[in-house]
Amino acid sequence: MSSIFSAAPGTRRRVSIETSTCFRPGCERLGAAAGANLSQLASSQRPLRERWVLYTIIMAAAGAPDGMEEPGMDTEAETVATEAPPRPVNCLEAEAAAACSRPPAQPPGDPAAQASVSNGEDAGGGAGRELVDLKIIWNKTKHDVKFPLDSTGSELKQKIHSITGLPPAMQKVMYKGLVPEDKTLREIKVTSGAKIMVVGSTINDVLAVNTPKDAAQQDAKAEENKKEPLCRQKQHRKVLDKGKPEDVMPSVKGAQERLPTVPLSGMYNKSGGKVRLTFKLEQDQLWIGTKERTEKLPMGSIKNVVSEPIEGHEDYHMMAFQLGPTEASYYWVYWVPTQYVDAIKDTVLGKWQYF
Repeated sequence: MSSIFSAAPGTRRRVSIETSTCFRPGCERLGAAAGANLSQLASSQRPLRERWVLYTIIMAAAGAPDGMEEPGMDTEAETVATEAPPRPVNCLEAEAAAACSRPPAQPPGDPAAQASVSNGEDAGGGAGRELVDLKIIWNKTKHDVKFPLDSTGSELKQKIHSITGLPPAMQKVMYKGLVPEDKTLREIKVTSGAKIMVVGSTINDVLAVNTPKDAAQQDAKAEENKKEPLCRQKQHRKVLDKGKPEDVMPSVKGAQERLPTVPLSGMYNKSGGKVRLTFKLEQDQLWIGTKERTEKLPMGSIKNVVSEPIEGHEDYHMMAFQLGPTEASYYWVYWVPTQYVDAIKDTVLGKWQYF
């Protein structure tokens, strides 16, 4: 194993991601969890580019200081002007020094730590600011917190990170659609008692992703792209040939918008009947309503969402919700305004595409 201290005196070596990360200078300050993740990443068989992205996420989640060395795509020496070269420090000395400077860790079950969540006190200095009661829901767990109404979505993500351990870069925070990071809770009209839905995966979940499975999924998508466009298939033509509904919602081509506060209406289903979509975020449900009845579907039960622009009317899409294990369970909806397509997929699936 190559040492990071093997550079000549007066130089600093940028450590390649191919070398063992447990010997990185200062990594002891990141904590056991980050160290374990970095060690697992070092032995991973993932492509180098993917490991580089995961390394960046792990270091950001662990709060690595800006001055800490960053890995390069190769190993190179950079000359650093110093009055005297530092004495090489072995791992035992580094560990002892880090142990002396590290503040005592608070046990996970410590009552004080639990009280900070249950009381909802804002650790970001909310004294003197107007607070709002929020119910943050992640992974079927609810957290009651008080949070400044004039804080931004980005600051809310930091608060969620302190509660759940979910890195901000891997969070999807939803309140009537995705919460913008640059707007305050007051600007998006968050009220007391509001439910904030959080979707995201931890670092360990990402590292556990099966790469061969991802490759198989990509091959399946490539094969699907070779098929005849959906809008030309006979089963869809009989609906599309009816033309665009007169009461369909207006579309904005080339735009992406949050879900509207009212149901999406004026669309057709597979039988040519009118259908509307209502997104009940507080109940984590999608309501599919027709003239005869309304189906209330838990979003977690929907396996996939596919869509395709309608040929000749690219500002509208045809969209299917997969309700079972096969394509035979698709529930088709036609004439979905294009500006809402991405918001629908994000809200229903709650999935992250990392690479």
